[in-house]
Amino acid sequence: MTQGRKPVGVIGTGLMGMACAKRLLAAGFGVLGYDISADQLAPLVALGGRAARSTEEIAGACDRVVLAVFNTEQVEEAIEGPRGLVASRPQDASPLTVICVSTCDPDRIAALAARLAGGRLRFAEAPVSGTSEQTARGEALGLIGGDRAAADGASDVLDAICPRRHHVGAAGNGARAKLAINLILGVNRAALAEGLVFAERMGLDAAAFLAVARESAAYSQVMDIKGAKMVRGDFAPHGFVTQSLKDFALMAGQARRLGQRLPLAETYTGLMQGCVAAGEGELDNSVVIREIRRRAG
Repeated sequence: MTQGRKPVGVIGTGLMGMACAKRLLAAGFGVLGYDISADQLAPLVALGGRAARSTEEIAGACDRVVLAVFNTEQVEEAIEGPRGLVASRPQDASPLTVICVSTCDPDRIAALAARLAGGRLRFAEAPVSGTSEQTARGEALGLIGGDRAAADGASDVLDAICPRRHHVGAAGNGARAKLAINLILGVNRAALAEGLVFAERMGLDAAAFLAVARESAAYSQVMDIKGAKMVRGDFAPHGFVTQSLKDFALMAGQARRLGQRLPLAETYTGLMQGCVAAGEGELDNSVVIREIRRRAG
C-alpha cells in the first residue's frame, strides 16, 4: 500500500467482493474488508488484506468503500442502517465515497442516491457486467450511474476494478442496464445448455460440438465463459443460481411496472427455480444444463 494512503473498504467479501479486493490489492491499495460471515474474511486476509470487525470500523478507517453485498436491502442497511456508514462516519471526517457494485432495484437505488445528495456520503452506482472470474481478471464492464463527480473522485479505485466502463446516466440507470444485460446473458446460458444437450442426444460429442459452435454464426461470449463448465460438469460458482434468481425477480418487477411480458426471462426463471428445487442454488448458474437434462420429454 502507498505510504499514507488510507485503505479501501470492501463490505461483502463473497465472490464479487473478493474479485474487487484482488484487483485493488494488485493495484497497490490496502484493503480493509468486512462481511457478516467471519469465514468469508479468511481468503481476504490470506491475500494480504485486513479484516474489520464491523461496518463502523470501515467507516472510520476508509475514505472510499466498495459495497458488494447481495441485494438492495443489504445496500440500504449498510449505508443508512443504525450501524451503517452514514451513522458511523466521524463528524470531523472528510466525505466518504461509496462505490456500489451490487445488482439492485433501480428505483430504490435512485431514491437512495436522492436521499444522500448533498450529504457527507457520496454515492457512485457501479454494478459490473461480468462474472467474478472476469472481474478478477480486469475484464468486467462497469456500468456507472448517477453523480459523475462521485465516480470521478474514485476513478483510481474504479480503474483497478473495471478499467472498461460507461457512464449510463442518472442513478438507477446502472442497475437498469445491468438487468437488461443479465436478461440476455441468462437466456444465452439456457440456449447454450439446451443446444449442448440436444447435440449430445443426437450422438455428437459435446466438447467437439462446442468447438464448432464457437466458430459458427451462433457464437456468443457465453460459450467461452460457461461452455467448458457445462461440458465438464464443473459447477464451482463464479455466479450463483440464487443470484440469478434474485436478478430475474428484479427484472420481473420492472417489467410488471412497465406492463411488458418477458417470456424468455420467465422461462429462464423456471429453469433456475428447478435448479434450486434440486439443491443446486449455491452452484454456478451454468448448472442450468442439469435442469435442461432433467426435462426429458
